[in-house]
Amino acid sequence: MARVVLENVYKSFSGRGGDRATPGVEESVVASLDATSPISSKGSHRSTSVSVLRAINLTVQDGEFMVLVGPSGCGKSTLLRLIAGLEELTAGNIWVGDELVNELPPKDRDIAMVFQNYALYPHMTVYDNLAFGLRRTKFSNQPLILGEQSLEPTLKAIVTAWSENLLGGATRKLPKGLRYVSEQERAVDQQVREVAQILQIETLLNRLPKQLSGGQKQRVALGRAMARNPQVFLMDEPLSNLDAKLRAETRAQIVKLQRQLGTTTIYVTHDQTEAMTMGDRITVLNAGQIQQIGSPLELYNYPANCFVAEFIGSPPMNFLPVQVKVPLLISHSQFRLTLPQTWETALQPYDGQSLILGIRPEHLSISAPAPKNIPVQVELVEALGSETVIAASLMEAVEPGGFIQARVEPDRSVALGEKLWLAIASDKIHLFDPKTEQAIRQ
Repeated sequence: MARVVLENVYKSFSGRGGDRATPGVEESVVASLDATSPISSKGSHRSTSVSVLRAINLTVQDGEFMVLVGPSGCGKSTLLRLIAGLEELTAGNIWVGDELVNELPPKDRDIAMVFQNYALYPHMTVYDNLAFGLRRTKFSNQPLILGEQSLEPTLKAIVTAWSENLLGGATRKLPKGLRYVSEQERAVDQQVREVAQILQIETLLNRLPKQLSGGQKQRVALGRAMARNPQVFLMDEPLSNLDAKLRAETRAQIVKLQRQLGTTTIYVTHDQTEAMTMGDRITVLNAGQIQQIGSPLELYNYPANCFVAEFIGSPPMNFLPVQVKVPLLISHSQFRLTLPQTWETALQPYDGQSLILGIRPEHLSISAPAPKNIPVQVELVEALGSETVIAASLMEAVEPGGFIQARVEPDRSVALGEKLWLAIASDKIHLFDPKTEQAIRQ
């Protein structure tokens, strides 16, 4: 277990014209291209530089479950690969515990990564997949010492370990009574079986990956990372290949395991539901920059800007342009609303100006006609059993694109084309500056 600290991290790639900047980059380019050389007379490629991550400052506490969330192409997988050592930093520092790992190769960072595609060895059984990392790293922390007094015992230890591994490997497929089992292999076996018991895959140890379901493969991939007992777990969208039911089950299992092990975990996803239900804290990324860091409820209740407000929450937040008249009146072409007293100070600088009103679908309700309510016509109805989500267009809207979503009680029958009045929960509104899109706090 260890704290992970990212200090002013930048990542950019240089390449040629329309070519992909660097092989193996899994996130799409998120910044504009800056030409660094002119196009030749022969029409050859133009050198370009692309910025993928900019000014990333993030601290993940020891034992914390941190979720990186954002749309595809925002740089979250690239950030994970930088921590793992699979990509080289352009600028900045990465600390794991008390050690600066900028120049360390991946094998020396004591980090385990779970990939989106599982990355299991197809020719190995589940047991050997779980044991592979342990067998590879068992003696990696015993450096060769070249002093006169230590050379002979070190060489002796290396030769002994090599011969035991060779003999163990040669007899591994023989019947149990004929196998040679070294002390190292006994330790590996104990660790593998403990992990298999935790993940409830003891009965799968002799199977090949092709004989497993998607959920079972995912548990094996998790087990392989767990078996090494690393300082940090990195998980890159590990549930994206599972169906909805299995995603929910595995999501709960990952959270339970992380709490049980207490290992620092950084989890990448583009699914805001996963982020809200799994993370101790969430880091929202967009276009290679951090938008906000906070607990799930903090991001939901106090979004820093329009992007976070729209990305966190499903269905997303509705946005409507309004005019401000101090002390507490906001008006739209379809309604006028008096805000709670707590907004008076915050609205003073915006008298007579336009702001963006944000209101979540769950904070709208069907009500009676009134100047403070929004007249709408129902365009789409999604009856989900526990709730009904409607999408409606504003009646006689002056502004184009007047379209909002609302959650209503499931026993309220709503028909397509029906005209309704939606009441706004005034204590749940959000206001944003239209120029910066930053939130205005009460």
